[in-house]
Amino acid sequence: MRVGILGFGNENRALLKFLKKEKVYKNAEFWILDKNKNLKLPKGVKSILGENYLKDLNQFDIIFRSPGVPYNLKELVSARKKGIKISSAIKLFFEKASKKTKNIIGVTGTKGKSTTSTLIYKILKSAGKKAILAGNIGKSPLDYLNKITKNTFVVLELSSFQLQDLQFSPHIAIILDVFPDHQDSHSSLKEYFDAKSNICKHQNKNDIVFYFENNPNSKKIAFKSKGKKMAVSEKNFTLFNLNDLKIKGWHNFLNAIIASNVALYLKIPPKIILKTVKNFKGLNYRIQFVRKIKLNKNQFIEFYNDSASTNPGAGIACVLSFPQKQKIIILGGKDKNLDYTPLAKKIKKLEKEIPYILLFGENKNKIYKSLKKEGTRSKIVIKNNLKEVVLNAKKLAVQFLKQNPSCKEIIILFSPSSTSFDMFLNYKKRGEEFKKIVLNLKK
Repeated sequence: MRVGILGFGNENRALLKFLKKEKVYKNAEFWILDKNKNLKLPKGVKSILGENYLKDLNQFDIIFRSPGVPYNLKELVSARKKGIKISSAIKLFFEKASKKTKNIIGVTGTKGKSTTSTLIYKILKSAGKKAILAGNIGKSPLDYLNKITKNTFVVLELSSFQLQDLQFSPHIAIILDVFPDHQDSHSSLKEYFDAKSNICKHQNKNDIVFYFENNPNSKKIAFKSKGKKMAVSEKNFTLFNLNDLKIKGWHNFLNAIIASNVALYLKIPPKIILKTVKNFKGLNYRIQFVRKIKLNKNQFIEFYNDSASTNPGAGIACVLSFPQKQKIIILGGKDKNLDYTPLAKKIKKLEKEIPYILLFGENKNKIYKSLKKEGTRSKIVIKNNLKEVVLNAKKLAVQFLKQNPSCKEIIILFSPSSTSFDMFLNYKKRGEEFKKIVLNLKK
């Protein structure tokens, strides 16, 4: 048997390790197919690396696709038509894990997946439940498969790329805010929304789906389920309020509410939920406080790192997280074929709170045109790289505070609203660099 492993990132590295232990693949010939010609490979595998890595998929009996490889790539479409089985690590996990436990909880949405998944996991652990957290958050669920029993709760963060060819749905599906994203990889918005739908499309009447009732896309996806629908909003929710949270933003308040609703459904005591939510400090690079610099006795500058903001919707959420505060926004990166008009409209409405906008990255001119089209009066500054942007943001912040002595603080928000791939390996590396630059700034 010839097994093709298409894309060799973290998920498929864990997959190869798992497959080698499976009896059915005992005598299999494993091939790594990856665009990176300098990839370091484990012993005992064959490979096709570089530009021709997709050249001959017909030689394989089964191909395991990485989430980073588009499902509707023409070479994969051709291979499927010829009867070659296409699978993935997440599909394999569902096939195996669904025989062990019914307690699989899947979380999807355009943003907020990691925060919500982590909160649910932390609440379960605080309640003394056996739980694992895996999926798109960076840990392969296959690494935990042997530890799963019927009482184990499996919390999975699921991206559209992982869901796209999934023919299973978790017992509990959670659909957060869904808005346009990944139009550089999905052929259309319909394809993106259809991929998200698989989180509940295959549910039965004994399953349950939680969704944000105020998000039309979330609601539309949820109603593809045959299971029980649970609409979630802030209405009639009394366990905690926005000011009880350490994490910033209305969107995170809603994420905490939906996580709490799931926990209440699982009969977790409210006092445990409340304590966990109140103590949750959030995740790295998601509106994360970095540093406060004092200008004088009464004035200071605060820096927040939202490098995980990879689309305009996330940028809007970040800007709205600091109501009635003066703020300088840093935007830009690699484009995903997305429309920045909604973000530009929101900035226009809040322009009195946003004296400066700094742009950098591959899509800086596209964002600039959107901002100018909406007629924002915030001053726009364009720079070449992240260091230049941060240094200039600090300089402008100092200038603004000196010109406005009655203003006690100004916030510098790094919320790129774009991916990092023009300059950085991923959003984490970008976030690390921003943090490093900020911490090295002179007082």
